[in-house]
Amino acid sequence: MQTQLRKKDTYRDGIDTLLQLRDQLMQTICLFKEDLEREDFNAMPFINAEGYHSKTIAYSLWHIFRIEDIVAHTLINDDEQVFFSGKYKERINSPIITTGNELIKQEIADFSAQLDIDELYTYISEVKESTELILSKLPFDMLKKKISPERKDLLISLNTVSTDENAAWLVDYWCSKDIRGLIQMPFSRHWIMHIEACLRIIRKIK
Repeated sequence: MQTQLRKKDTYRDGIDTLLQLRDQLMQTICLFKEDLEREDFNAMPFINAEGYHSKTIAYSLWHIFRIEDIVAHTLINDDEQVFFSGKYKERINSPIITTGNELIKQEIADFSAQLDIDELYTYISEVKESTELILSKLPFDMLKKKISPERKDLLISLNTVSTDENAAWLVDYWCSKDIRGLIQMPFSRHWIMHIEACLRIIRKIK
């Protein structure tokens, strides 16, 4: 995918490869809902570990798709996040609107227990679909475009990234990348890292 995205004549193939990858990963995400009990989404068997597996499955899913929603809509497409247009804070029963990076240990477990998992999955599906619609219309010439200072200011004003030191770095991290870089992280690699962590959690609790 990364190789294909670099050249104009293989760019569309790169997007197709990305969508195939995302579909495969989405199948795994959907299996969580089929195979797990509600309390399994809150489990933290590695609470004191370093790494993504120290979180919960519910948190990981929230985190993947809040980040994707923010990056796809606020930073790339300059439109309203699915989270806000769909009133998902109330529907998911979330106490936060952020990516969740600021939460630690028991805060993550408590947060996870509050979430309506059915509505979280509805949000996941809607974000995935909306991102892929954006990608399908994205011209190759946009890939080298950097995030403008105005777009960065807008992101900060929405308060969807916490000012906590564990989260605030995200703003500069995203805004230092071009569109290609964002496609290669929040829309693909970020999924893989957190889904792999979820699978480690499931192996431990099962």
